[in-house]
Amino acid sequence: MREKTKDKGRLQDILEYSCNVEKLIKGYSFDDFVNDIRTYYAVMKNVEIVGEAAYMLTKEFKDTYKAIPWKYVQGMRHVLVHGYSTIDTAELYNTATNDIPQLRSKIASLLTAIDWDKWNNGE
Repeated sequence: MREKTKDKGRLQDILEYSCNVEKLIKGYSFDDFVNDIRTYYAVMKNVEIVGEAAYMLTKEFKDTYKAIPWKYVQGMRHVLVHGYSTIDTAELYNTATNDIPQLRSKIASLLTAIDWDKWNNGE
């Protein structure tokens, strides 16, 4: 069973690994990304971790904060882990350059907006 008290830490993980993605991809064109195997796999792993942290959030948290497309975030993680041979490089690049910065911004806002004592106590 997932614990509400761990939701904040999982959001902090999403924020940290999203920031990693942004740093890794900064200044990279699609061709640069495809041709730099280290960056490609580093981005892929960090996006995977973002998805895993989202997956591990409590159902209550995801139901409460529906503005974030949790199923998409988790779905990308599932593709990267289980469908590794079918990864669409263009989609991964788009996720890294467009979706991750938006997600990072929303998560940063949530981390500061939520009263974590109340959340953890079920208020």
